[in-house]
Amino acid sequence: MPRAILIVMDSVGIGLAPDAASFGDAGADTFGHILDACAQGHGDRDGLRSGPLTLPNLAALGLHRAAGRAGAGDIPAGAGLYGSAAEVSRGKDTPSGHWEIAGVPVAFDWGYFPHTVPTFPAELIAEILDDTGIPGILGDRHASGTEIIETLGEESIRTGRPIFYTSGDSVLQIAAHETHFGLERLYDLCAAARRHVDPLNIGRVIARPFLGEDAMSFRRTANRRDYSVPPPEATLLDRASEAGRRTIAIGKIGDIFAHRGISEVRKGDGNMALFDAMLGGIEDAGEGDLVFANFVDFDSLFGHRRDVPGYASALEAFDARLPELFAVLRPGDVAVLTADHGCDPTWPGTDHTRERVPVLAFGPGFAPRDIGCRPTFADIGESVAAHLGLPKGAHGTSFL
Repeated sequence: MPRAILIVMDSVGIGLAPDAASFGDAGADTFGHILDACAQGHGDRDGLRSGPLTLPNLAALGLHRAAGRAGAGDIPAGAGLYGSAAEVSRGKDTPSGHWEIAGVPVAFDWGYFPHTVPTFPAELIAEILDDTGIPGILGDRHASGTEIIETLGEESIRTGRPIFYTSGDSVLQIAAHETHFGLERLYDLCAAARRHVDPLNIGRVIARPFLGEDAMSFRRTANRRDYSVPPPEATLLDRASEAGRRTIAIGKIGDIFAHRGISEVRKGDGNMALFDAMLGGIEDAGEGDLVFANFVDFDSLFGHRRDVPGYASALEAFDARLPELFAVLRPGDVAVLTADHGCDPTWPGTDHTRERVPVLAFGPGFAPRDIGCRPTFADIGESVAAHLGLPKGAHGTSFL
């Protein structure tokens, strides 16, 4: 029985979403703009990288062709199936993208916090304070996570007040020091906040622990935890689990799906550690099992921080490890590389960007084929389900 590996390169969008203008993102193109910036010398950074973006393995899989960035004869036609997909969910956030990839588009509107200061309703904060006994909060605005920790981290340590902030996503993020505030205390606070934001239809509450003793040394740790609402319908993971298949979640996949349909979670601190975890999961996966991985650094470390050289370097490092993935695939396996949204580091602001995503499907014996632009991310989940012999879902069509 075949296995499936579903890999999300978090935020590696390829532009040209048909509804980008309605999100204020007409012209956004994460991959294309990084490619152009590097070709023009704007992706250089001493000690990190220089020159054109070099992705031989992703190019061989058809990434450049999927993105409309290759002419006949200059990039291989693809080692497997290559194309793109457009999102139909009504948000450009992490849960919407991942749920739709897993076969469940989001047809409802999330709740969002306004671009005001303060941004959170006073009654919401009062309820959380009453429930948890914390002395108060800092932040209370839209912000970049790294910037707000650098700005308010010292005050948070001194006062014992956690940092509350949000973004363009449907999210409440809470940052606090792992030791001064306490990691388990932060988790308990976020669990309480999750209960109180449910009536507002907020998609996620995220615990953002950090370490360091001053603004120069603060760093977010790998102990992030997402408190998500569960998907509204059975996802690919649910169907696999119900069929008795093992589902191995790599990185934040377990949190995104509220740990529903998940057999096992494996984490890692950064893309390279996550790649190691994914390879271990694939080695351990049995016949008919599903490994579902998210590589978060592209988005959290480089997209949101608008760091073109860092993003380019991360893409090249990921590309360099793909031969290790190719080596562990068995006859009958399929691997699918895709993304959940864009986060164009050349675009104004720090939020996600509405973009199409690449769809690169490969494995031993797959012949090159252009699958075009799929009308929904759900086609990815339905293709994986078909490959694994799972029941068909209500959305999407297999391209296999």
